Amino acid sequence: MKEGYLNFDEYIRQGEPDKKERAEAWSVAIGLQAVDGLKTSEYLQQTARRNIEGEITIDEARELVKTYYQSKSIREPDDDDKQEADLVSGNITKILSTDTLDFSTKGYISLHRRIFDGVFKHAGRIRDYDITKKEWVLEYDTVHYLNWEDLRRAIDYDIEQERNFSYKGLSSDELIAHVTRFVSGIWQIHAFGEGNTRTTAVFAIQYLRSLGFSVDNKLFAENSWYFRNALVRANYKSAVKGIDYSPIFLERFFRNLLLGEQWDLRNRYLHIHPTIEWNVQPNLAPPAARPQVACYPRDTRSTPTSTPTSTPASTEIISELVRLIGHGELSVKQMIDYRGLKDRKNFMDYHLIPAIKEGLVEMKYPDSPRHPRQKYLLTSKGLALYVELKK
Repeated sequence: MKEGYLNFDEYIRQGEPDKKERAEAWSVAIGLQAVDGLKTSEYLQQTARRNIEGEITIDEARELVKTYYQSKSIREPDDDDKQEADLVSGNITKILSTDTLDFSTKGYISLHRRIFDGVFKHAGRIRDYDITKKEWVLEYDTVHYLNWEDLRRAIDYDIEQERNFSYKGLSSDELIAHVTRFVSGIWQIHAFGEGNTRTTAVFAIQYLRSLGFSVDNKLFAENSWYFRNALVRANYKSAVKGIDYSPIFLERFFRNLLLGEQWDLRNRYLHIHPTIEWNVQPNLAPPAARPQVACYPRDTRSTPTSTPTSTPASTEIISELVRLIGHGELSVKQMIDYRGLKDRKNFMDYHLIPAIKEGLVEMKYPDSPRHPRQKYLLTSKGLALYVELKK
């Protein structure tokens, strides 16, 4: 770690409540700058440390950073970017240090103003022009953002619908899906010309806290770029390219955040045309530690004689295998290699055999299980699920 830069984990592990809370807030605030390719200065890191240690208040820290840039006699080439990252980090830290939330259109717009106070002249103003943004994960295509004339009306609608929504009785899967839709929808409106993702992230953290969730801020701090690209994928569709809206990536972010799951949150999985190596996003938790949920309805078709009579498997495991096979044909070795697995028995017991038992996958040569060129492909039921998963 570069000298002068913070190791937030040191404070978070120490267990001193005040220091831990301040370290978590700074960690998220600094980590979120990555969504716009910004990095904070060493001076900001040192100032944050003083605040975490209790030497200065958050307001004093923000004022020190502001004065630091005002008094600099020699400007470095990247000072403008660092100044934005530093000032915004201080503002976000102050916001996250309280539990207040104005869950309204006015509050959402005010949040943008508070985050970018002293940075953007248009802080707290809804954009009055239409936008497009070329995205790497979309092969430099753009999400279709809402036209500027309808921005306030759209925010009003989404927030009112969410305010009236009841989470009572929802399963974990239903809860995650709903949170994903709400956050994704607010982001896609893209109310602000700049700073939209950072505002959405802070708003989401505050809202989830208000609902009683214990939010693992480290996820936002360390995976802010994944969070943004997952929002992009959730809101992109192209009939020409055969790409449907893909909220699954954002759902996995929230599953890690709220359910403690361990999906591998790396950006290469999010590309619309990933390489084989990055075609299937793995759950890094050991199978025994993963929550077991109901599988798809049973199918009576025959399975190999070596099939266990009862094998635990989650819909996520089966769905990942269905995505991997797609319209193709794969051998056991290819599937194990593509998934980055090593234990063949584990793969058979927890991935392939359950998928066969569900009637989703079948052998290419069912009458000759040990055929030297044996491969596996999706059944009609599996293909139907594959199409559904791509939506």
